[in-house]
Amino acid sequence: MLGYLQECHDFEYSHVEELEKLEVFRDKIQSYVSDTTVLINEAYHQGKTIIAEGANACLLDLDFGTYPYVTSSSTTAGGICTGLGIAPSKIESTVGVVKAYTTRVGGGPFPTELKDKIGDHFVEVGREFGTTTGRKRRCGWLDIPVVHYSNMINGYNSINITKLDVLDDLEEVKIGVAYKIGDRLLRQGEMPSTLDELAKVRVVYETMPGWKTSLAKCRRFEDLPFQAQNYINRIEELVEVPISWIGVGAARDDMVKKHF
Repeated sequence: MLGYLQECHDFEYSHVEELEKLEVFRDKIQSYVSDTTVLINEAYHQGKTIIAEGANACLLDLDFGTYPYVTSSSTTAGGICTGLGIAPSKIESTVGVVKAYTTRVGGGPFPTELKDKIGDHFVEVGREFGTTTGRKRRCGWLDIPVVHYSNMINGYNSINITKLDVLDDLEEVKIGVAYKIGDRLLRQGEMPSTLDELAKVRVVYETMPGWKTSLAKCRRFEDLPFQAQNYINRIEELVEVPISWIGVGAARDDMVKKHF
């Protein structure tokens, strides 16, 4: 196999040298290697706080995502159990992290995608480029049916809205509140079972006035302009989950508190 790979990809490879490099790393990290399933459950029984952070969105989940445009693992809250070995009954709270607009990297249907100057605005102001690949993310209006679907699978206790400030300069903002296929309005949480069906959906939008001012100095919900408050309140009404924190900038403390 090694000879075949070298022939196909035209590279020189010495397994002896490679093992010598790995042995150096082994010596450095060996003391940190542990049975992590036991370790984390011991921490739980000692009353320690355990935070698990998902790296990808629900629709990139191998089982519940828009296959084949998915990642290779469980990105939903269920991945906490399968990935860490924590029993479902031990999960006390699940927080959904949702951008104030919707993004996607790579292919696949994207019902609320914007291929105009507003979509470009989201990319530029929101710095929407893949962390690992550097690929430009596709951007669109906030897709509530996707949030409904994600909430149905994950069971959010609260939601954190990020990047609300990216909408600061818009005259008006839209929320995709429902999907229609033909004349049929899809039920809350219903996601088309095939990519062909998902590509056929028409989005029902609500339009709201923008706030046309910087949110950078806001730290309380009451500090937000009333148009921004209305936008957040409408999301909360549609998803039926309390919004606890709202991101208004790139810094760690650029957060507005709502429910907490």
